[in-house]
Order: sequence, then C-alpha cells, then structure tokens
Amino acid sequence: LYKRPLGEGKHAVACPWIAEHTTPSTPLSTDTVAWQATGDENFRCVVNDILRYVRRDMTSPEGAFYSATDADSLTPDGHREEGYFFTWTPEELESVLGKDRAAIVTRYYNVSGPPNFEGRYILHTPESISKIAASLKMASTELLTMIEESRELLYQARKLRPEPLRDEKILTSWNALMISAFARTGLVFEEPAYVEQAKRAAHFILEHLYVNNRMFRSFKDGCARHNGYLEDYAFFTAALIDLYEATHDLIWLKKAIELESILEKDFEDRQNGGFFMTGIYHEELITREKPYADTAVPSGNSVQALNLMRLYAFTTDDTYRLRAEKTLTSFSSILYSAPAAMSEMLLAVDFFTDTPLEIIVVTPANRKNSGQPFLQELKKRFIPNRILALIDEKNVDAAARIIPLVTDKCAVDDKATAYVCRKGTCSLPATESEDFIRQIEK
Repeated sequence: LYKRPLGEGKHAVACPWIAEHTTPSTPLSTDTVAWQATGDENFRCVVNDILRYVRRDMTSPEGAFYSATDADSLTPDGHREEGYFFTWTPEELESVLGKDRAAIVTRYYNVSGPPNFEGRYILHTPESISKIAASLKMASTELLTMIEESRELLYQARKLRPEPLRDEKILTSWNALMISAFARTGLVFEEPAYVEQAKRAAHFILEHLYVNNRMFRSFKDGCARHNGYLEDYAFFTAALIDLYEATHDLIWLKKAIELESILEKDFEDRQNGGFFMTGIYHEELITREKPYADTAVPSGNSVQALNLMRLYAFTTDDTYRLRAEKTLTSFSSILYSAPAAMSEMLLAVDFFTDTPLEIIVVTPANRKNSGQPFLQELKKRFIPNRILALIDEKNVDAAARIIPLVTDKCAVDDKATAYVCRKGTCSLPATESEDFIRQIEK
C-alpha cells in the first residue's frame, strides 16, 4: 500500500514514499493510464517508484517476479513485528538525517501526533507541498529537493534492518500482470529498460512454465508445478499482446494467438459462453466454476473477453468477436445488477461497443525509429480502445498474414507513415505529426 500526496490540485509533483509491502500482482498500468489522462507527473512517479522496487527487490536473477514479501520483520530486540521494516519513529529519522533535516522531513511526512501504525509511523503526505513549504518558509522546489535527498538516506539506512521474508514462488498469472505493467509503461514512458524487463520475464515463462503447449501455474526450486488455471492463460495472453505493442515484434502476437487457441480448446464453455476456471486436464470436480468477480486481481473471464476483442481488432477474424460477445452475454445479468463487481469486464464491454482506433505506422526499410514522432504523440494521449502496430516496410507482407489491415500499406515518399483506421476504413496516410494528431483526436 502507498499514500499519494495531495498537491496543488489533486496530487503533488513529489513522488510519494512507498510502503513496499506488496505483491507484483497489481496492474500498474492503471497509473500509467492516469498519467496519460491527466498529465499529472505524480502518477509517473508512483509508477516509477513501484517498478523500481519490483526490479530491485522482487525480481529473480533470471528476470521473473517473486510472489510476495512478509508483512512481519525482526525488530532490534529479536521480535517479529508487523510493518516494522517499513515504518519509522521520530527518533530514528533524527538519527539518520540529523535534527534540522529531520524536522523538515517529519513535517512533510506528518510524523506528529499519535503514531498511525503499531506505535510507529507510516510516512505519508496529507497536505499540499505549497502549504508545507509555506509553513517551513521554503520554496517548494527547495523542499522537494531536500525530500528526495532524505528519501535516499532513509532507504540506505533501512537496508541495514533485517529484511522481511520473501516468498520466491514464481506464479504465471501474477508475472503476466507484471509483464503487462512493464510493457505498457515502457511504451508510454519511453523506457526501454522496462520493456526489456517485460521480455525477460516473458521468456522465463515460455521457457519454464509453458511445456508441450500446456501452461503451468507456479515455479519454485527449478520445477514447474500444477496445471495452469484460466487466469494463467488469460493474463499471459494479454501480456503477450502488450509486449507486441511495446516491441513491435510479431513473435509476441503470434504467441498470443497460439496461447489463446489452447485456452479456447481447454477452457471455453462453447454452449453457454465464457470460460471455466479449470481446464480439461484438471481433476474432475462436482462443478466447474466460471470466475467473474474483479477484485484485487481481475477475473480470467474479464481479461479474456478483452483479449478476444483486441485479437479481433488485430486479425479481423470475426470468430474472436463472436466469442467475446457470447462471453459478455453469459455474464450480462451480473453486469446489469452488479457492474462494480466486474469493473475489468466493463473495459471489454467498452471496447466491444466502441469503434476502436486501428493505428498502423509503416516505417521505411530498416528505419524503425523514424516512426517515433507518431508514437510520442500517441503515448501522451488517453485513447482507451485502440490497437497499435509499427511495421518495417520490408516486413509488410509477412505482417499482413497476421494483421490484414497492413496489406498494401507503405511508407509514403520514403517517410514514416501513419494510418489511422476505424473498422478497416483508414484516413489519408499521415506523414506529419500534425495530420496524425488531428486524425486520432477526431
């Protein structure tokens, strides 16, 4: 859990202090989308801080992601205490920072009054930066610089504490959510290291947990265990689609299509629509559940419904759309009566009822980076329902076999060219950013 600081409007520019007791299952792309929608730099800070934590503390040497850290850790007197590793006292802050700096930090992080957790303090910022800076007779920029310096000092001091125990299971579904987060964030924030991290984790899953066209659920001590569930297949399919959009490498989209075909065969309720939690290789149960509730982790049915719509947009294969429609129809009574329980599936409903943008960027042969001006404009904008394909002109024919929309598309006048389409009907080719912006904002 983390506390977002309040700023001049909704949020401050300063990155919040993160209490890092978490699992890598949270879809962080939510905050990435929030940055696109608002331009609020605090959201970028939240994402970068959490991904930095995941890379530093929750990533295996092979690149996959561990499951969780314990809430408890050892205190100096040898007792296990919940939250100790992540919390502070005024005396500890002063011993690390010195009296003068600690006074500013305690004011900024509201370390005053009754402790807010087990006799200690979770650092949080309930007041705006300008208000705190004014009370301290400091400029906001000066305050932020001091806070950033202090955070690093506190982090280095905290490393000396006994760390909480770490659960080093590698779960396919949680890794898939984290791969999506790294891939999407890497694309939007133009952070190649994030995309590389996503690729490493995806390669690990494919090499160690995808065996003979079957997905396994967990990996520990060199061994893959337990047949994969719906969420393992669905989340990883989504991650592969996200990786394709982030890397523009067709191998990821091909693998997504392959995995989805296995999911269809092993999990789909062909008669009534939707997908069972267990596949045909699981032990036979009295009843096969169809998970639908979107809680801390989305349901497999919600993610798979959106997978089908995205694959339909890429491939124009109408069977994907029909299966998505059947899935949404099978859950329609719950969507009507309790939509908040299926918030993730509402994204699939929105995609299904919308006219998604189909954005194709064709670059001159071997000049892939020439499409960056278009991508930069796209990344800054919140466009919830869209697909993206960037194709090198020499690969158009090969790509067209998977993405028919790119057929006969070319780089006009040897310039990177964007095609903005809706239901296969494209606007005039755009070779200038201004034309592209007008088309995507139409």
